[in-house]
Amino acid sequence: MPDFHLLASGPRPVAPFSHAVETDGWVILTGQMPTDPDAPDAPLPEGVEAQTRRVMDNLEIILKGVGLDLSHVLQCRCYLTAFERDYAAFNDTYQTYFPEDRRPARTTVGVTALAVGALVEIDCIARRPA
Repeated sequence: MPDFHLLASGPRPVAPFSHAVETDGWVILTGQMPTDPDAPDAPLPEGVEAQTRRVMDNLEIILKGVGLDLSHVLQCRCYLTAFERDYAAFNDTYQTYFPEDRRPARTTVGVTALAVGALVEIDCIARRPA
């Protein structure tokens, strides 16, 4: 049976979902927005770099809440609302969260809009060690 994780320490969900769902050692994290868990109604950070950092920090909060960290992440899906403008700056920030020899598989997609007016959203799949 899957475990549905909604963490008190995590960012306030912007829709009806769990922060993560786990089954058979696989942990699927819902896409995170650049909202501040300590001030969910605060304005979003300015610019794609700051929003990417906040999203990655939110993913780390969720992972920590289920006893994992970014080293357990195998795949990320990234969404950018201004792909051509923000792709390079996004990559510069994103890559600082993973060692060069341990970067997860990734897909990055340009989209027309994201919830809460965000510039970036990232979801991921992690695997719990056996």
